[in-house]
Amino acid sequence: MTDASVPSSGAPQEVLASLGDLTRRVRAAQRATWFPLLLFGVLTLGGILVDRLTFTVETVTPCPPGPSRADAVLVSCTVARHGSPLYWTVGIALVYAATSVFYVRRSRARGVGSPVRPYVLTGVALVAVVAATMFWVGRNGVPQPGAPLDFWGLRLDPGAGTTRFLERLTGEAAAVGLPLLVLSRVERSRALLLFALVYLIVELVPLSTGWVGIGAASPWSGLPRLIVPGVLLLLGALGFALVQLPRRHDAS
Repeated sequence: MTDASVPSSGAPQEVLASLGDLTRRVRAAQRATWFPLLLFGVLTLGGILVDRLTFTVETVTPCPPGPSRADAVLVSCTVARHGSPLYWTVGIALVYAATSVFYVRRSRARGVGSPVRPYVLTGVALVAVVAATMFWVGRNGVPQPGAPLDFWGLRLDPGAGTTRFLERLTGEAAAVGLPLLVLSRVERSRALLLFALVYLIVELVPLSTGWVGIGAASPWSGLPRLIVPGVLLLLGALGFALVQLPRRHDAS
């Protein structure tokens, strides 16, 4: 004779509620959004110092016509250059590698799966595309001021708004912002989705250097362009850490 217990009418609802609560706990244990945001924030602010150290000024003779001077050609003009594509390519790749290791070790310690693979693979692929684009544009040396920009065979006007938008898009917006959209999807985080959209807007909207009183020819001209997304990333890391760290203790 076998004894069997008959479940009460509320048992299925209780099981579903328990499964839903378990699913939420697992997702909370998997999330560590603050970690890549922290690393990218530090990397972005570090770019300010890199811009300062790589800043150079040269005199171009004759000065090519610019959008504000129509067809006029001056005898000479001063051109300021700064930044290091190698810093951003290697730095972003290292951030993705560190994020992957952090998520995997954390998931193993907690006994849950890690959703970071699509995020890291997307990020690495976009970093490769951005690096290839930089190599293609600069394969014949740094383009001279006013010279057409060779963008994968397209001869683009460097002063056109479309060209400048493509330059911003194939920078941190693609290498950092687009993978954040993927991470928000795999983590099913509306907060991260909103943050990623705000970050993309900040990166894609042109920001002049004059709002902080720093001219384009200043050695610190990279500060206005990088300080806003850098601080945004650090604030995002702080906000997500404050939300996720208590959940980590609850999940454990």
